Amino acid sequence: MNKSFEDCFSELQADMVSICLEYVKNRADKIFIYCSFESDIISSDYYYKINGRIVERHKLNDAVLSSEKYDVSIERQRGVIKILNGNIGKIIEICKEYGREMPTEMKLVYDVQKNSLKATYKYELQYANDPVKTADDIAMEWFQQIQAENS
Repeated sequence: MNKSFEDCFSELQADMVSICLEYVKNRADKIFIYCSFESDIISSDYYYKINGRIVERHKLNDAVLSSEKYDVSIERQRGVIKILNGNIGKIIEICKEYGREMPTEMKLVYDVQKNSLKATYKYELQYANDPVKTADDIAMEWFQQIQAENS
């Protein structure tokens, strides 16, 4: 039986959540995943809510007691980004295969306790027409927005 577009798309998003959850060994309240594809450039980032604090992936230990340290090594961070970017590449392929428009931006918010995923998509350019902004700038703006909403 052939999988539907929605099944393929959902599986890849679930894999993104899974790798980000594995990175924190299931010890997070929420996971925030940013994905971007503009001008043939794939980009991603991910953040967490841990103990009520919104933290970047390399600052997880700022949100925990000293006995609960996370491994935030560069190698592990790069490994997650490689998988996220690979999944974005696969999403590009399934969008082509099914004749669907590829989002320029995906924001995934996974609530660990509720086991619920919320996703928002944009299809218009977010930074490609801006003379100075990059995908990293947009990702950081979202991180700062999440921080402000949770402070």
